[in-house]
Amino acid sequence: MFRNLVRILEPIKFQLSCRARAGAADGGSAYERNSVSKERQLSESLKRALPGITYVSVEDISGGCGAMYEVNVEAKEFVGLSRVKQHRLVTETLKSEIAEMHGIRIHTNTPGSGDK
Repeated sequence: MFRNLVRILEPIKFQLSCRARAGAADGGSAYERNSVSKERQLSESLKRALPGITYVSVEDISGGCGAMYEVNVEAKEFVGLSRVKQHRLVTETLKSEIAEMHGIRIHTNTPGSGDK
């Protein structure tokens, strides 16, 4: 029963923690700067690990909370790899950063596939 209660309350806990962090920032400006710098940090980590990147986009989708990101990557390193292996490359690259997140959405493509 306790486990079910915890599962039910987890999304609420996540929302409250994001609101508390956002409210702690003065007008959200410091918080927004942190979010942008985290997005930039994630992008730079990917660019260093995958030099064949032709497109990368990292967006904080947690409302400025910094707890969940959406990552879109197009790289030459993905050619010939299954979607699962492509995602593994991304998760291995961002392993330490992902440990600090609530969640991440990953979208990968190969150059010329047309999907972004």
